Amino acid sequence: MSKLLSSDSQILPGAPPNPDGSSSLPRKERIKVEQITRPWLHFVAGGFGGMMGAIITCPFDVVKTRLQSDFYKNQLKSGGHLRNVVGSSSSASIGHVRSIGLHFYETIQIMTDVYRVEGGRALFKGLGPNLVGVIPARSINFFTYNTCKSAIARNFNNGEEAAWVNLNAAAVAGITTSTATNPIWLVKTRLQLDKQKSADGGNRRQYRNSLDCVRQVLQKEGVPGLYRGLTASYLGVVESSLQWVLYEQMKGLINQRQKVRDRLGVESTSGDAFFEWLAKSGSAGVAKLSASLLTYPHEVVRTRLRQRPLDNGLPKYSGLINCFATVWKEEGFAALYGGLTPHLMRTVPNSIIMFGTWELIINLFS
Repeated sequence: MSKLLSSDSQILPGAPPNPDGSSSLPRKERIKVEQITRPWLHFVAGGFGGMMGAIITCPFDVVKTRLQSDFYKNQLKSGGHLRNVVGSSSSASIGHVRSIGLHFYETIQIMTDVYRVEGGRALFKGLGPNLVGVIPARSINFFTYNTCKSAIARNFNNGEEAAWVNLNAAAVAGITTSTATNPIWLVKTRLQLDKQKSADGGNRRQYRNSLDCVRQVLQKEGVPGLYRGLTASYLGVVESSLQWVLYEQMKGLINQRQKVRDRLGVESTSGDAFFEWLAKSGSAGVAKLSASLLTYPHEVVRTRLRQRPLDNGLPKYSGLINCFATVWKEEGFAALYGGLTPHLMRTVPNSIIMFGTWELIINLFS
């Protein structure tokens, strides 16, 4: 366990400093204290990291959202060009390796079709509201998590970090983030699903832009309409909490290696610092992969709850439990993992980029 410190980096006093400001004491007699990271820096670094990850992985997010939606899956089946792929990938007789290959093919095929039919800009559809959501969401999440972690450790665990401290801080951060940003994610989902086939076989767009989407939702569904899917988002707090705990545990192992090197008096090179940063970034990807595989169905349910109402103006799903039950009954258990491949293809590198950027900014400006 590591001690959470609240003072700037210092060295043992008692010896005159060198001309460059460093201590003239031998290395072994110096006391190394962690640098403090101001709360606002977590806010800025988290937002910037989220922005970079969202821009780079946006096409996969579009595909994932469409595969999670029953509107778009019906279009795929009626179109026929992916019928064999979709049907085969859900067959119980197919092997896991081949199934993964078919899901990967399905993902690439849909990206190709979106580009061919709707143009390259369609692969970044919803990026505007996505960034409007991602930047504050990641800023709030990183800020709240690190602030709560320090507060919980200081008040309830003698200032020391532990897995239960990380878990509670992550839960508070997840609930706070979900509540604050749910309307933004609802708009993003509606825009990404907006180009659906109408009854006459043509295409139609219900929303002109993000503001028009908000206006129509408020007009037809009221303020509660902006918070559809919030219960599923709260369920998703389990995923984010698990990711934070796993990441912190792996990060702790990496830091232990550095502490051993410090005790042995081994000087760290710039190469060592780079590979340590790389290992921490990779740990974020592994943590996200593990958390996503364990908790993915809530992603599908959240998307279904946020999609636009049926033509009669009524939502297809009345709530969280009803959505789970309806999807399982009508489409089978496999439907609860719809869009898993593009989700992992997006979120794993997204986490690597986001946490790597966060770590980099923290190290540079602490």
